[in-house]
Amino acid sequence: MVTRSSFLGLFCGLVFGAGLAVSGMANPARVRGFLDLFGDFDPTLAFVMIGALVPMAIAWRIRRRMDRPLVETAFDLPPTDPIDARLVIGAALFGVGWGLAGLCPGPALADLALAPMSAIPFVLAMALGMFLQRLIGR
Repeated sequence: MVTRSSFLGLFCGLVFGAGLAVSGMANPARVRGFLDLFGDFDPTLAFVMIGALVPMAIAWRIRRRMDRPLVETAFDLPPTDPIDARLVIGAALFGVGWGLAGLCPGPALADLALAPMSAIPFVLAMALGMFLQRLIGR
């Protein structure tokens, strides 16, 4: 059953994916270029990140004034503390994977539509990692 919430989630995902595709951030070479500080450095990812900060800052200010989301009964926000070993190790693994592949989950899912043959191995590995995290995290 399609609810307003799932429709809005699909719409937001499509807008996000389109933004990644239009900005070129679904291209792993751009991400690797951004991380290659001492080689062929490509600063375009920094401009995309800065451009994303403005609407996100506005959204967070609006959210603070809201009692609940538009289509849900409550906000579902992850906890911001504690910063423990699990979080640090997970962040390090994410960063290493991002640097090696040039993809993170959002661009990888967008790449399924743009370049599926190169994105499928990453998405399968990501799904396996998520499964293992749930298995180990219990």
